[in-house]
Amino acid sequence: MAPFAFHTTPRIVFAAGASADLAMHLRIQAKDRVLVVTDATILALGLAKPALASLQGAGADITLFSGVEADPSLKTLMHAVEVAKDSSVNHVIGFGGGSSLDVAKLVALLAGSHENLEEAWGVGNAKGPRLKLALIPTTAGTGSEVTPVSIITVAGSEKRGVSSPLILPDVALLDPDLTLGLPPHVTAATGIDAMVHAIEAYASKNANNNPLSRTLAVEALRLIGANIETAVFNGTDRAARSAMLLGSMLAGQAFANSPVAAVHALAYPIGGTFHVPHGLSNALVLPHVLRFNAADPANGAAIHYAALAPHAFANMDVTGGSQAICHEFINRLANLSTQLGLKTRLRDVGIGESDLGAMAADAMKQGRLLVNNPRDVTEADALAIYRTAW
Repeated sequence: MAPFAFHTTPRIVFAAGASADLAMHLRIQAKDRVLVVTDATILALGLAKPALASLQGAGADITLFSGVEADPSLKTLMHAVEVAKDSSVNHVIGFGGGSSLDVAKLVALLAGSHENLEEAWGVGNAKGPRLKLALIPTTAGTGSEVTPVSIITVAGSEKRGVSSPLILPDVALLDPDLTLGLPPHVTAATGIDAMVHAIEAYASKNANNNPLSRTLAVEALRLIGANIETAVFNGTDRAARSAMLLGSMLAGQAFANSPVAAVHALAYPIGGTFHVPHGLSNALVLPHVLRFNAADPANGAAIHYAALAPHAFANMDVTGGSQAICHEFINRLANLSTQLGLKTRLRDVGIGESDLGAMAADAMKQGRLLVNNPRDVTEADALAIYRTAW
């Protein structure tokens, strides 16, 4: 068996209503100075009220930063870091979707270590130490609460990342009640995002692809595949919401250690340039990248996808060969987006055919992801995939 390393969040709390007991779970003391990183919509919906009340009840000194936007910018991140420094906080709490959690990770790192972000970009370059950090997701998609990665938009549209076990939180608190009010289109897109995490982790050609990640990816697909339609069309179903949140976390643990690949690399220009939500960006290119990978039998991608198929879709006919099962798996994923009401073509989200060349060039900047893909992707390949998706 090949050697591997597996890193994850050291403490995970999963319970409906857990955010109302946040101070207890985080062991907050009186006069702790806490920065809560979130977005304006979360505050407007009142999702954070129980958590904030718990912190106040424990006597914490709370500073709110609610300026996080989708695909958070470098400017937003550095503003949040300055707020943390000015308030002399010793705890950072990320509360919200993946964008808020990603910002919170780097706020804890940069405010705690005062290191230069330019030297921290990339894999394993962060030095630390960081402030105490807790992450509380309000969507079932990114798995950011258990991943050592933070993605920030720089220079207008380019996505850059910090990848280091240092930015794994001390605690991940998963409260499915926080996801009960998610709109159907957000539930669908974030759910597909989590499925992509599991699929790419399982098939990743990264040297650290390992039995733990593959096992987690399989269970994540089982949970999400069995519950995503119920969660989308009956959003108050707590059992389905719980399964989606747990599946998202397991997929996060999987790809945190067996990294994602070309689906994400080609999705980033869609989100960064055209401000399409990350989950939908992944969904738009998912079947096309998988077909590209499976077309070369030498890389084993078709075998991997065939192995995952019955876990994602319990009623799959698996009596045929791996190529036939793989083909049906990809078709089912494409049809799932349609069934869930998601847009399925690049043209549907405002991308023109003349934009595809620049997108392909941008995708090539995601070398840290492309190296994990089962099949090598050239700029010409990326352009061909985008054209198929357009």
